[in-house]
Amino acid sequence: MTPINVAIAGVGNCASSLVQGIAHYSNGGANEAIGLSHWDLGGWRPRDLKIVAAFDVDRRKVGQDVAKAIFAEPNCTAKFHENVPLTGALVEMGAVLDGVAPHMLDAPEARSFRVADAPQPTLDLVVERLKRADAHVLMNYLPVGSQKATEFYAEAALKAGVAFVNNIPVFIASNPEWAKRFADAGVPLIGDDIKAQLGATIVHRTLTELFARRGVRLNRTYQLNTGGNTDFLNMLARDRLESKKKSKTEAVQSATDRRLEDDNIHVGPSDYVAWQNDNKVCFLRMEGELFGGVPMNLELRLSVEDSPNSAGVAIDLVRCAALARARGIGGVIEAPSATFCKHPPVQIEDGEAHAALEAFIAGPQDAPTRH
Repeated sequence: MTPINVAIAGVGNCASSLVQGIAHYSNGGANEAIGLSHWDLGGWRPRDLKIVAAFDVDRRKVGQDVAKAIFAEPNCTAKFHENVPLTGALVEMGAVLDGVAPHMLDAPEARSFRVADAPQPTLDLVVERLKRADAHVLMNYLPVGSQKATEFYAEAALKAGVAFVNNIPVFIASNPEWAKRFADAGVPLIGDDIKAQLGATIVHRTLTELFARRGVRLNRTYQLNTGGNTDFLNMLARDRLESKKKSKTEAVQSATDRRLEDDNIHVGPSDYVAWQNDNKVCFLRMEGELFGGVPMNLELRLSVEDSPNSAGVAIDLVRCAALARARGIGGVIEAPSATFCKHPPVQIEDGEAHAALEAFIAGPQDAPTRH
């Protein structure tokens, strides 16, 4: 198989887990498919992903091979595969724009951004770099709230003809104008806001669907999350949270049998606890009524390593984007967006979304391929 050439915008914890995962499943982990919903997807296995370009703004990462940069501060995720081979791709200076919240510059060294003293690239330079690297898919891993910076890389992907996967809650795929532009250009687009493999949102959605399926009336619910990585520190700036809160809330609302009033649902990041590092803890409460209006409630505590929890999903997203590109399909790729993202253009019940995903992967028998 021809490798899938992957570019990354934002070499943080999630990118670290993705790159470590590619190395893990290319070596010893290749004997176990644990953690992957698809070992083979469209003919590609994890080892077929190749990192060819990366952009970041932190001086501890810029100029480093991606294999080294993923372990630089402020990254703090689990090191489950430390012996990552050099990729040959050096992290290049990216565009700052709104990608760094002001308070992140004043945080302690181990958690702060330290912006590199290097010229920021123009859009044309990033487009040229993506073309020169022959990138097939660009993964957006910028911090929450990076509206302008995300649009910058989406524009670059569009101009370079590179499939764009938007892993964060800035609305690109679910924005009709962006969706149309990608469709008109024949460039695949998947998003928005990646769902973890077994994270707070997918568990909350599944339980909400279970309530509806079993005839339990859900009256109110909350989902409170704490963590100690840079994502949670970044989100202390509440003005960066609007799209994140909307994305997570809508993911749960769309699974209810009737929409809850705004006062009866709270879903979103809650607080930063430094010593948790990349561990994320979710506290979930659901209150409802059983047969005869008899009250019930459910409480759940979920603890996961946040970034590895998304990496297996990311490997599937890359391969779905490459598959659409190989088949010449542009615009929003609906099945993987609905399956793997919290805020897709069209919300679909998880079971139906999974079936649609498998149908997309199987594809028409006469589908053209370029791999």
